[in-house]
Amino acid sequence: MGGPVVGLLLAGGRARRMGGGDKCLLPLAGRPLLEHVIHRARPQVARLVLNANGDPARFAAFGLPVVADTIEGFAGPLAGVLAGLDWMARRGSGADWLATFATDTPFFPFDLVARMREAVACEGADLACAASGGRAHPVFGLWPLALREDLERAMREEGLRKIDRFTARYRLATVEWPVGDIDPFFNVNRVEDLEAAEARLRAGG
Repeated sequence: MGGPVVGLLLAGGRARRMGGGDKCLLPLAGRPLLEHVIHRARPQVARLVLNANGDPARFAAFGLPVVADTIEGFAGPLAGVLAGLDWMARRGSGADWLATFATDTPFFPFDLVARMREAVACEGADLACAASGGRAHPVFGLWPLALREDLERAMREEGLRKIDRFTARYRLATVEWPVGDIDPFFNVNRVEDLEAAEARLRAGG
């Protein structure tokens, strides 16, 4: 598979376990968590877009297009994927693929998109997701624009909300990364996780 890939940063959640608000704006080693994510995602894609709901002005400093969910009611990351695909179709981005990234995961691999693209091509798959330690991370995925109408239909007409229930309908390539001294898909859900990420960065991670 050739051609450019659009990257979508999924920041549409409500971070209940962190007291609400935008988890990705919390400081990590003196910079917003989102800045660490952008640093890893930007070199992997042709264009980067942020999926978030509410006032987009709070993300103005990052200089990214902000795309809200087109499905109302905080319908989860799958709604963010659909919003990203809708943005691609509306803008005529020239890209046929959307790579999605969680915005609470500051250590994900720099070869994430390249390896998922390779897996789709080698396995003749429809789409791809990441995995580590034997556990899938469907929020880190590679989605073809061609599935946009299927996804919208599933969400609006069937009320589908879980990513893995949607991807199970297609040929999914699951790309595994090794877990070293830290899982590359370690995510910040609690204050303790933020502290652990801080310690990891101080140690040169």
